[in-house]
Amino acid sequence: MSIAQWLRFSRCARWLAGVVAASLLLSGCGQSAPTVLPEPQVYTQAPPTPLAPAGPIASPSASPTAYEALSIIALAERSYGGGDFFALETTRNAVTYTRTMIAYESDGLVINGFMDVPAGEGPFPVVLLLHGYVDPEGYVLENYTERYAAAFAQAGYLAIHPNYRNYTPSDTGPNEFRVGFAIDVLNLVAIVKAQAGHPGPLERADGAAIFLWGHSMGGGIAQRVIVVGADVRGAVLYGSMSGDERRNYEHIRDVLSDGERGLAELQYPQEAFAVISPMNYYERIAVPVSIHHGAIDEVVPPAWSEELCDRLIELGKEVECFIYPSMPHTFYGQNDELLITRSLDFFARYYP
Repeated sequence: MSIAQWLRFSRCARWLAGVVAASLLLSGCGQSAPTVLPEPQVYTQAPPTPLAPAGPIASPSASPTAYEALSIIALAERSYGGGDFFALETTRNAVTYTRTMIAYESDGLVINGFMDVPAGEGPFPVVLLLHGYVDPEGYVLENYTERYAAAFAQAGYLAIHPNYRNYTPSDTGPNEFRVGFAIDVLNLVAIVKAQAGHPGPLERADGAAIFLWGHSMGGGIAQRVIVVGADVRGAVLYGSMSGDERRNYEHIRDVLSDGERGLAELQYPQEAFAVISPMNYYERIAVPVSIHHGAIDEVVPPAWSEELCDRLIELGKEVECFIYPSMPHTFYGQNDELLITRSLDFFARYYP
C-alpha cells in the first residue's frame, strides 16, 4: 500500500474515533409493542392467475451508450474484488462479539464500515448488512443496522456493514441508479471470499457461506447483486425497494423527496430501464430469498414485496414471504425480534 493510501486510511481511522454513535429516528420508533403479536401472512403458493411478464428484455445497442455499463449483463460480465481489506479500530469488546471499524477497496475507492466478529475460533458464516436510504448529511456509520449486526454476531455470524460510496467517510464515486452501491457490495463479496481463512481481519470468516441482508434501498441493492450473480448463499429483503427502476425513481421523485431526487435517472430512455432493472432478470436468481414487509409501510409500498414474492414463485424460485400486519417501514418491539429470528432461521437453513 502506498503512503498516500495509508494516510487516507489513517484519516478515516481518526475520523471514526471521534464519531458519536447516534440512533436514527425512524418511523415506528418510540411506539409500544403490541400486547398480542400478529401472525405475519405467509405466501407459499403462486397466485391463481399468472402474472403478466415483467416486460421485454432489451439488449444494449451496438453503439456505446451512457447506460450500457449499468446494465445487468455488463455487471455480470465484469470482474470484482482484488482490493485490500483493513481493520482500523476496535470500538466494542463484548463477551460474545467484537466490533471493529473496517475499510476496503472498491474500484479504486475506499469504502468504510464496521464488522462484528463472534467470540471463538470460527470459521463463521458471513452476513453483509446493507442499509437503506439515509440522507448522507445525517448519516452515522453505526446506524440502525448495528442492532441487527450485533444480534447476528451473538448468534455466531460474522456481520459486516458497508456504508457504500458517497457516505462519509467513504470516497465519492459514480452511482447512477445506485449501481455504484451494488458494485461496492459485489467487490466486498469477492474480497471476503478471497481473504477468508487467511491471516488478517477475515481469518475467521467462512468465505463459502456469505448471506445478504438488505433493508429498503439495501434490499434493492441486494436484488441487483443476486441477479448479477454474486456467489452468496441467500438474501433477506426487508421492506425492499422494487426491482423496477422506473417505478423506484418515480416514487423517489413524487413521494419520498417532493420532486427533489430521482430527476436525473428519469431522463434515461425506456430501453435503459429495460436493461438496468433487476426485475427483468429475475430468472437469473439462483439463491433462496426471504422477503419481509410491514403492511402499514408508508415509505415503500408493501405491494412491491407481494408482487416480488408472486413473481419469484411463478419463476419456480426458492422463496419465503412474510407480511407483518402492524408494522411500518422499520420494525420495532416483538415484530423486530421476530424478523431477527426469522432471518437467523433462514441463514441456518442454508448453512452449512
